[in-house]
Amino acid sequence: MVPFLVYGVLLFILVMLVKMTYQFHHLEKNNTEGSDASKENIGLSQGFIYTSLVLTIIVMVTYTWFLAKGTPYEGHLMEWLNIIVRLMHITFGIAWIGASFYFVFLENALNRTENVRDELAGNLWAVHGGGFYYLEKYKVAPKTLPKHLHWFKYEAYFTWISGFSLLFVVYYFNAKAMLIDSAVLDLSPAAAVGIGVGSFIIGWIAYDLLCKSPLIKKPLAFALVGFALLTGFAYFYATVFNARAAYIHFGAMIGSLMTANVFFVIIPAQKAMVAAAKIGKPVDPSYGKKALARSLHNNYFTLPVLFVMISNHFPSTFGHQYSWAVLAAISLGTAGVKHYLNLKEKGKYNVYILPASVLLLLAVSFVTAPAKPGECKEVVSFTKVNNIIQKRCVSCHSSQPTDDVYTAAPNGVKYDTPEDIVKKKDLIMQRVVITKTMPQNNKTGITPEERDLLRCWIEQGASIK
Repeated sequence: MVPFLVYGVLLFILVMLVKMTYQFHHLEKNNTEGSDASKENIGLSQGFIYTSLVLTIIVMVTYTWFLAKGTPYEGHLMEWLNIIVRLMHITFGIAWIGASFYFVFLENALNRTENVRDELAGNLWAVHGGGFYYLEKYKVAPKTLPKHLHWFKYEAYFTWISGFSLLFVVYYFNAKAMLIDSAVLDLSPAAAVGIGVGSFIIGWIAYDLLCKSPLIKKPLAFALVGFALLTGFAYFYATVFNARAAYIHFGAMIGSLMTANVFFVIIPAQKAMVAAAKIGKPVDPSYGKKALARSLHNNYFTLPVLFVMISNHFPSTFGHQYSWAVLAAISLGTAGVKHYLNLKEKGKYNVYILPASVLLLLAVSFVTAPAKPGECKEVVSFTKVNNIIQKRCVSCHSSQPTDDVYTAAPNGVKYDTPEDIVKKKDLIMQRVVITKTMPQNNKTGITPEERDLLRCWIEQGASIK
């Protein structure tokens, strides 16, 4: 009875908050002639309502998780939470990264010389979607601000909120299975989560201090020190968490830097510029320069973050002995590709950056190639292989898992029949034999000899006779 009452109260709060968002949306829309104070109050109220809405949803989800924990519904709930939150994260992330790419392109491609008014920094003609567009950028601010001014910030905020929620759904709620590897560092779930969240705060403080240091005026030195800082975090995560979690935390840390840039630097600078323009005071151009610099940093961060988002599907990267070095090299290579594209948009061409970046990425693929396998001294029968699979794998990978965490087969991979095993032989070779990233954290204790038997069986044709 109590769960139903709790859900009833939470649903009532949720409905009332949604109703209030619509009311304030219409109030803001119809208040174009209102005072700045009333508009600011409406904006603050909207922010409070949105925050309350998000917190109410988080409370509902957390309460549901506690109710389902330890029951047959836990795995089903976690799978659907993963789907929903991941879809939200991808959607908001596409919107944010798309805006970042577009505005950096716009900044790089502006016409700054031909028929440009004195108050403008540049303009651009564009054609898209069957229409022509004309855009102008002011050096500081227009003499009269428009009534309707669009702000690009919620894409960043909701990308971070959904990403942080996904971190809890996938890694923190199942810290023992997904975050901690006792062979790397034996941690309690609370300590591991605390280290993960704390590292994001430390990362922001270090990066922000670097941005405020004299190095910000020396782009090359700043980039080198910044890359060394990121490499240090990659190494730190690899020595604390399991390999997959280390990569995800590296991406989450960079994503947190990007969101903090928006929240603590870019938006406050824009608000200061708008406030000064409204009362007719000269706008300090340093605000715009600082915001632009942080926006450009975010632009370079995007490709390393996107790589991390897909890296869990490629164990040859996170499964390597020096996974942190692989991560650092790929981050550098992808940032180099972005730098080449940014220069190209400005009409500048560098002969070396793109080839060097591509060569670095190709070198990573060469370095991570598997070592030459040993000689198979006997013909391995399917009976031996099946015994290994049944002993080490089917506790998770079956239609009825017996694992204490996975109540549904991860990624739908099942080894219920000999035919199922043969179909997944390439996956077994990659995950179990070459990268040794399965079983997860070697939970079932598979031995090197057993991995070698699986390799020989696959190399000998993976016969089930």
